[in-house]
Amino acid sequence: MSYSSWIQNGSTEDKETFLNCPITKKRPLSTADLQAKDKIVDEKTLPVPFEDDFTDLIDDWFDDGMDQKSEAPKPKKNKCIPEHVILASGVHNRYWVLDVRDITSSRSCTEKHLTITCSKTTLSRETCILKDGCTPVAVGDVIHLEGRCVSGLWTIDRDSGFLVLLPDLLISGTSIANSIRCMRRGVLGEMFKAFDGGSKQMLNGTIVHDIFQKAAMSSDFSLERIKTFAAEALRNPNYLGQMYSLKLTQADMKQEVEEYLPSLSEWSKHYLHTSPQAGQKQLIENMVDFADIEENIWCPRFGLKGKIDVTAGVRIHRRGRKPTERIVPLELKTGKESNSIEHRSQVILYTLMSSARRCDPEVGFLVYLKTGSLHPVVGNHMDRRELIKIRNSLAHHIGNNLIKVDGRSQMAPLPAIVSDQQACKYCPQKRNCAVYNRYSVERDPMENYSEDPQAFVQSESEHLNHVHLQYFSHWLLLCTLEALTMENKGGRRNIWLQTAQQREKSGGCAGNMQLAGDVIVLSDGVYKHIFVRKESDQTLTGLIVGDRIVVSDQDSVLIGLAMGYVTEITVSGVTCSLDKNLSKYSSNTVFRLDQDEGAGGLGTHLGNLSMLMENTPTRVLTLIVEFRPPQFIDSLSSVLPRDAKDTVANILKGLNKPQKQAMKKVLLSKDYTLIVGMPGTGKTTTICTLVRILHACGFSVLLTSYTHSAVDNILLKLKRFKIGFLRLGRSQKVHHDILPFTEESCRAKGIQTLEELEQLYNKELIVATTCMGVKHPIFSRRRFDFCIVDEASQISQPVCLGPLFYAQRFVLVGDHQQLPPIVQNAEARTLGMDESLFKRLEHHSDAVVQLNVQYRMNSAIMSLSNVLMYEGRLECGSERMASAVLQLPGRAQVEKELDLFVCQPQYSAWVQAALEPNSPVCFLDTSEVPAPETVEKSGISNNTEAILVQAIVTLLLKAGCRASDIGVIAPYRQQLKAISSLLQGDAFKALEVNTVDKYQGRDKSVIIVSFVRSNPEGNLGELLQDWRRLNVAITRAKHKLLMLGSASTLRRYAPLEKLLCHLQQEDMISFTTLPAAAHEALPGIPL
Repeated sequence: MSYSSWIQNGSTEDKETFLNCPITKKRPLSTADLQAKDKIVDEKTLPVPFEDDFTDLIDDWFDDGMDQKSEAPKPKKNKCIPEHVILASGVHNRYWVLDVRDITSSRSCTEKHLTITCSKTTLSRETCILKDGCTPVAVGDVIHLEGRCVSGLWTIDRDSGFLVLLPDLLISGTSIANSIRCMRRGVLGEMFKAFDGGSKQMLNGTIVHDIFQKAAMSSDFSLERIKTFAAEALRNPNYLGQMYSLKLTQADMKQEVEEYLPSLSEWSKHYLHTSPQAGQKQLIENMVDFADIEENIWCPRFGLKGKIDVTAGVRIHRRGRKPTERIVPLELKTGKESNSIEHRSQVILYTLMSSARRCDPEVGFLVYLKTGSLHPVVGNHMDRRELIKIRNSLAHHIGNNLIKVDGRSQMAPLPAIVSDQQACKYCPQKRNCAVYNRYSVERDPMENYSEDPQAFVQSESEHLNHVHLQYFSHWLLLCTLEALTMENKGGRRNIWLQTAQQREKSGGCAGNMQLAGDVIVLSDGVYKHIFVRKESDQTLTGLIVGDRIVVSDQDSVLIGLAMGYVTEITVSGVTCSLDKNLSKYSSNTVFRLDQDEGAGGLGTHLGNLSMLMENTPTRVLTLIVEFRPPQFIDSLSSVLPRDAKDTVANILKGLNKPQKQAMKKVLLSKDYTLIVGMPGTGKTTTICTLVRILHACGFSVLLTSYTHSAVDNILLKLKRFKIGFLRLGRSQKVHHDILPFTEESCRAKGIQTLEELEQLYNKELIVATTCMGVKHPIFSRRRFDFCIVDEASQISQPVCLGPLFYAQRFVLVGDHQQLPPIVQNAEARTLGMDESLFKRLEHHSDAVVQLNVQYRMNSAIMSLSNVLMYEGRLECGSERMASAVLQLPGRAQVEKELDLFVCQPQYSAWVQAALEPNSPVCFLDTSEVPAPETVEKSGISNNTEAILVQAIVTLLLKAGCRASDIGVIAPYRQQLKAISSLLQGDAFKALEVNTVDKYQGRDKSVIIVSFVRSNPEGNLGELLQDWRRLNVAITRAKHKLLMLGSASTLRRYAPLEKLLCHLQQEDMISFTTLPAAAHEALPGIPL
């Protein structure tokens, strides 16, 4: 009988017998074993989780013949090893598979003989004999090997060693356990991570877990203490929010939770070392210590990750044997005491993960909290091997989810739908499974897909037509392509594949850090830590305030100890708020802080895409996917309440004509309105005014944007008009002046009941959050009259969908001629991933209003944007604005000093042109200097341009310009670093150096643009070839725009050629060719 057949068809009695755990002898484990990490004898001898006499505790509960079916071999890949692949030997070895041969052994068993290398040159080759031939490994795969290598030969068989496929793809133990009965569910669960569902049972389980963990860490399981923990949990803000979402009452949950409390207390009497009754059970004498709760483990040796409910020190004894102490995982379960294969699998995987962090526990325990029963689960080699095989199969499907057909990418087929109605009935991936199946059948009608293998496939997708399925499949492909590029650029794997020193060179890491002072508890599960350099002479680089970080030990043995955010950076240290208290580690522990590049991902994109396909009446689906034209009301009189007309009229008085048209269009809309906000036309002011009008009319408004800063900029204006609102989101991301309006601040005033929480959620007409923040409990119940999305042209379509589900009408504000959504994958960009929802819906011109009266730039700077993008439509708001120039009271003195120090007039002439207020636009051509670019692994920079930027900034400051009025823009981060390193000191502190993307929606009196690229080949890269980015760069300046670049290089691309031609034709614009070695001729000018 095959393993899968046994799972699906075997009787319950068979399974329970199969999973039984008789207890017998075991050798004692020394304290040294508990404390010591496995040692590496040499780099070719790797630690294998050891087994001694635990083998007689349980026969292999995976029989050798019970294997998953062999996967079809993948098409062979090019043997050229891609640049992003990191290979290594040692504990975290990474091998590239060069060749795979299927061999039939003398015993008629199929083996795979792999030719592998851990060197990019592929000169150093080794061989791996995989005696388990069903692992889906192919040429071009990256693998990790556990076991022993003798003279370049690895042997992986049923008794020793593991092969881990795509080990840097960390898969949770829960996903693997879910894949045992249905591999398709496991794959979909990794793709659509936001869809784990929620229920009363799940919430009850979470609360009971919390109570047990708190009792464990306090070593007090008395019924009185447990009841106190339960009462606190029922008032916990997170749990109140989940109760609100699930429409439960605190009384309901109290009744559910209280059923478990006596058994928790009773459990402690049997197993806690402080109890007189402890040690009377068959296997465990007692629990010696609770080492951790929710221990986060990332295990790249085995390609696993997970959170262990409780990590406990236990004393294990067997008859006639000396007791043995182990640190073991406890998996808490609140459901039926099933002792199921899924439950046992999770525990075995936790023992395997634990073995990579400390001495192999070999055994873990299932704790069923309703009955207080404890089941030992042994992690022997055979069981672990079978679970690693399932993990490899899951990794194969996830890692190879794209295939090429006729040179184009498309989604690979999923594993087949299982014929298990009970499993499918409660599967959280049911909708995604059905929709994926429908579009696969439509895409490949000749393929042998099962016809309606389950009734749910029809019921979950019958409302969808071909257009809907096409939209789903198109965006699923785009998101998958983008996720692949994001992963190839590093993701989290660099935390364990690169040393802290290597990571620091490329940015995004602070290594050699130690804890300083006490850890402060900020709130439940949030701890303030201060880290300082072990060697104080090193400067801190690579991290900025607001970065999400992962904390590990310096040697990447304890990976992912804690996660959180950087809250402050000083010369000597970094302050963070973390989700774990690290003070329990030795004071000598050295940590590394890595920027968490794997956070976020595309989970929100795919979650919203799935929600769009939901079988409920949704106008969003018809408006966005089917392109139904938006509808409008004929007259304002039917919209405006009588008592609000005077208020609205007063608000409208401060607006120009296009802004008034926008207000009217929104009020008349039945579906949606698009407001095009050209540069400087006051999008934020327009949105604020719109919210004021809607508020005056009694409409509820959901105010969103992609960034926290954009949301808060609008709220700061609303605050001045004394309009109330509720701000959702993490307080660390919210502007200081908006903090009093946050949910967190309101809750601090004392919200302890669901009724009080409901009042808070319904109190204000205006609710504000980012597009990513719509997973908040408030959206499970509340719906809004209007949703306003700022920065809509910068937001990817699936992300922009999120807030639209919760409003009757929506307003998108943006400008597709400015920054588009950021897309890193070239194929995804070609296929249209950078088309925002704003751009998609702009085809319905009836819904579009253009704001074209700008109040930022003088007429000379505005003319650039008009020529480049707007065909003359952009207008100045006043004559005063059109003629405004830069004020430099000390300019004459600076020019006098230059005349004294610079002998040759050509070296001071370009400076005079750069400082001339009546030439608001100045292009400084560096072709003759020359100023060649530098291309390095860390990025592209131009040191000569950086020196010239420093000189110009210094001259502007000397001439009387304030540092806060100057902004420097460059397209490459490496150039920003080069410029910033030259602008050190208090005089430059208020000056801002940033990318174009960071300046969207903002302005400065003076903007200096360093174009960087300068090479004989005329290679500009992708950034400078984007008209929209160029448009944003040149429209940030109010009074003076200074551009530095090599005209001969820049002219090779159309937008820059068009810009340069315009510069040379206009009288008010200065086009100046810098003399040779211009950057060396200026004297050092003191400030």
